[in-house]
Amino acid sequence: MRSIRDLLVCGVIATCAIWAFSQDKPQQVTLHGYVLDSACAFTKNLQKPVSEKCARDCAKAGSPLIVLSDDGEVYWPISENMPAEGQNGKLLPFAGKRVTVTGRLYARGKSKAIAIESIR
Repeated sequence: MRSIRDLLVCGVIATCAIWAFSQDKPQQVTLHGYVLDSACAFTKNLQKPVSEKCARDCAKAGSPLIVLSDDGEVYWPISENMPAEGQNGKLLPFAGKRVTVTGRLYARGKSKAIAIESIR
């Protein structure tokens, strides 16, 4: 006969397994927009970069680059590798430019992130 403790442990494990399998899988998306530094996207409410040089200079100074989609949504480029890697190096050649980005979309709260597979 099983003890109450054993039944509780089994219940917790079953609940965790159901929760883990019910989580949404990241979906594949294609975005169109601009690569610009995050500070300008928020503090200056820019819809596109002032210039390529400005976006590159801000990125080189440490400001994370983001993708600002045509519909005004901010997408934080992220790494799916562990340990995670910064994405400015991948985005720097596109700083200040209009791009098409394909990758896996992640969402948490009202924030959106994309693990970039291709950018052109």
